[in-house]
Amino acid sequence: MPSAPFPAPRAAAAASGPTVAIDIGGTKIAGALVHPDGTMSASTRRPTPRGADADGVMAAVAEVVADLSESPLWASAVRCGIGSAGPVDTSRGTVSPVNIGAWREFPVQERVVAELAARGADLPTVLAGDGVAMTAAEHWLGAARGHANALCMVVSTGVGGGLILNSRLHPGPTGNAGHIGHISVAFDGEPCACGGHGCVESIASGTAIARWALDQGWTPSGTAEGDAGVNAAGGAGGGRDATAAGVAAAAAEGDPIALAAFDRAGRALAAAIAATATLVETDIAVIGGGVAAAGDTLFGPIRSHLAAYATLSFAKDIQVVPAMLGTHAGLIGAAAAATMLLPSAPSSS
Repeated sequence: MPSAPFPAPRAAAAASGPTVAIDIGGTKIAGALVHPDGTMSASTRRPTPRGADADGVMAAVAEVVADLSESPLWASAVRCGIGSAGPVDTSRGTVSPVNIGAWREFPVQERVVAELAARGADLPTVLAGDGVAMTAAEHWLGAARGHANALCMVVSTGVGGGLILNSRLHPGPTGNAGHIGHISVAFDGEPCACGGHGCVESIASGTAIARWALDQGWTPSGTAEGDAGVNAAGGAGGGRDATAAGVAAAAAEGDPIALAAFDRAGRALAAAIAATATLVETDIAVIGGGVAAAGDTLFGPIRSHLAAYATLSFAKDIQVVPAMLGTHAGLIGAAAAATMLLPSAPSSS
């Protein structure tokens, strides 16, 4: 978290009260009151229920809202932002998170609005996918701050992202604009879970990096070191193991197959970044998520390959930098997305 206050995101509401922020993921459901200077209070979280039905998962969200409502600042809240794992459909307020099996086209926005109202907070509410929320956060307080046109990406279990165009968050009609993970960068590539072929996600996600290395004969050794070792669905860190964490550790030790796995992922990401820069003239790509924790093991190949793809004068100078906000991005992003997308004055939800 930045130590100094920053102005609220562009299009901030005239009212200066806090934003109720809710971050929904496969492992945790978190909440906080996010203030106009980017600071947070009343932070709370619950584990995402395993084996529960749709209402059981929603009950955890309701507990988070209940916790927030106990804050003395609750009555001064002016809006609510919900960031959720996807797929999302913000035009309908529904989510179908890959890692929350009980929710398929679940009307999370409507249900959260009802929980807010039940606790005396009739607030305008916005739903954003986690990639879009991360983008809003990084543009407000992170690595994309000051850039009018930016691509922000999350490289983890999957590969997601979002766009800032003309200093405005651009989520698209259903909230999925900038979903770079499903740009095809290998027309004859392997099938992707989405139904396409050769998608960035099928090459550059943590899962894909580990799978490819193992298929090429890489042999892991040792075990991950607790939470520091991100599994195949995540990124880098920890010890040697049969996951992207292990591949990253092996690459840092010079293992040729591990290095090739990250070079392949970096090339796929570079091609997609260049395509995006060419299409909408972004000047910076911010990359977060577990895989980005590999540092130069990932960023080196991206920057090296980018020169071969971003060749036009208006795209060749695009910067590629790591995200800054880390675990704070979900809640800050939910608040920033609500602030950027809602009208300047509170209205009925």
